[in-house]
Amino acid sequence: MFTGIIETTGVIKDIFSLGTNKTFWIESSLSNQFTIDQSIAHNGVCLTVEEIKNNLHRVTAIEETLSKTNLNSWKINTVINLERCMQMNGRLDGHIVQGHVDTVATCIETICKTGSWEYQFEFDKQFSALIIEKGSISLNGISLTIFNIKENGFTLAVIPYTYEHTNMQCLQKGDLINLEFDMIGKYVNRISQFKK
Repeated sequence: MFTGIIETTGVIKDIFSLGTNKTFWIESSLSNQFTIDQSIAHNGVCLTVEEIKNNLHRVTAIEETLSKTNLNSWKINTVINLERCMQMNGRLDGHIVQGHVDTVATCIETICKTGSWEYQFEFDKQFSALIIEKGSISLNGISLTIFNIKENGFTLAVIPYTYEHTNMQCLQKGDLINLEFDMIGKYVNRISQFKK
């Protein structure tokens, strides 16, 4: 379980495939603090640490994960967001994030404003019931608030701190990002389907 408050960014240093899996070596300032078998959110995707070497750690994504996330678009030097799992004795500064990405969205617009940045996204409209105005969403693992929602899209604004400390500064028009919708909203939506 995560909060969507990014601790640091990492850089993809090596990628190799084995069967339908992809393995990534990632360099970060936290990698040497991880432990084998620890769950870490990588752009919002919960992956298990398999090996650690100095300031690098290794994780593997299986076919199911690759099919629902933007991990297939990762290349050498791609910058990703990293977050360790939530401690139950701390504050929940973001919202409840499972690290189980629902789908990807496409960035269709980036707007630099004085002191902030706005981004517009489109996604498959089958997920439209899972967003609400001023609701929480996990975008590449970042807990953010959305507005100007449409059937298959939304806008969000990013403050300077988030822009400077996450990979939002790397995001460009046409890029794919990982989306995890609010878990409570997903349960409410599921329950309402059975009340019809």
